[in-house]
Amino acid sequence: MTSAAELERMMKLQDVILKAMAKKISWMEAAEMAGVTDRTMRRMRERYQEFGYNGLFDQRRGKRSMHRVPMETAEEVVRLYREVYFDLNMRHFHEKLRDEHQIHLSYTWVQQALQGAGLVAKRCKRGPHRRRRPRRPLAGMLLHIDGSKHRWLNNDHWYDLIVILDDATSEIYYAQLVEEESTRTVMAGLREVIETKGLFCALYSDRGSHFFVTTKAGEKVDKHRLTQVGRALKELGVQMIPAYSPQARGRSERSFGTWQGRLPQELRLAQVSTVEGANHFLRDHYIARFNGQFTVPAQEKATAFRRTSRTDLNWIFTVQTERVVAKDNMVAIGDRTWQIDKTRFRSSLAGSTVTIHEHLDETVSIRYGPHVVGRYSSTGESLVGAKTPKRRGKGESMETGENQKQVSTASHTPLEISPSARDSHFPTAPAAASISKTKAQANAKAKPKTKVAA
Repeated sequence: MTSAAELERMMKLQDVILKAMAKKISWMEAAEMAGVTDRTMRRMRERYQEFGYNGLFDQRRGKRSMHRVPMETAEEVVRLYREVYFDLNMRHFHEKLRDEHQIHLSYTWVQQALQGAGLVAKRCKRGPHRRRRPRRPLAGMLLHIDGSKHRWLNNDHWYDLIVILDDATSEIYYAQLVEEESTRTVMAGLREVIETKGLFCALYSDRGSHFFVTTKAGEKVDKHRLTQVGRALKELGVQMIPAYSPQARGRSERSFGTWQGRLPQELRLAQVSTVEGANHFLRDHYIARFNGQFTVPAQEKATAFRRTSRTDLNWIFTVQTERVVAKDNMVAIGDRTWQIDKTRFRSSLAGSTVTIHEHLDETVSIRYGPHVVGRYSSTGESLVGAKTPKRRGKGESMETGENQKQVSTASHTPLEISPSARDSHFPTAPAAASISKTKAQANAKAKPKTKVAA
């Protein structure tokens, strides 16, 4: 039975063809009015001339397509998405069908099937065209760091995912879930990348307060006032580049779009529900799988990473604060206080300026110049008995108790000298006395006599 829409289409085609046959419009104009190509319009004209009005019907009616998907397969696809993969994006679901269930269908068919079933909304119209910034030619020339707040564990709690990726290859070097992106969590990621890959040339980030100091919102950053992260990277010779719009960080933003569309679903399928489990899953499984699928080769095979010779990363990646020691040898930050014990090189540090280092493991060290005058646990307890590294070269600290070994003041064992050697080099007592007497007489003869006035 022919539908009303089909009859309306046929009537429109007949009117267009008749006008073209009557030379009122050209066949090119007829094709444009019908919304078909020139070739299709010529075929319609031939069918109309041969079969009349019936030739305008769709010739595929009543025929079974050779590419038709079996009903059982279509029902299985819809069931899998509705019951198992309901929170996967289209591309991710298409990959699961192929890899996990051996259902080999085109991406377009799967998309149209789910959209037709009302399980997936149709895409919105794309925004304005933007030109993508070219990648750096070498790995290690530019690294992106950013955090994305999302419900990564499929519950009501929001976590930050900190990701560090390479601009040249999009390879993920670090990815961890944290409660909140901060100075400490950013430092932990940067230190791990430097220890595993080496020093890189530049770091591209947003203008967060732990990266840059911005005097007024929306204006340029103050490059002369360094944050803790800026100070650490300056010591290592790494350039920091601020981004002034989300579009400028398009590479990392697109990467986070992929993370948000895949990681929560992978964590759910792996039955991971804690931050610790998620971080283990990322380190042991998912980062390598992600890099294997989305990493692209760099334009050049060389690398811009270089191994660092610095052995004081534990001191560089710390939150450093200067304080003046009180008269009772106490230093404080807010409501936290630390008692500095007596040192051997100085009786009291009262009035001196010291630097408080808050390490990433939440321990605290206090330095006076190159000397470490105190180590404390996260609860403020002194770690006097803890084993500390001694100075080994440039950049290392000198501990308070270093070089304090007592030197023995006892007399040394006298050297045994043979009598012959002693007599030849050191004359005996009588001989020494005669020599002294002879020298005295010679000196008396050589001395001129003094005349005494009458």
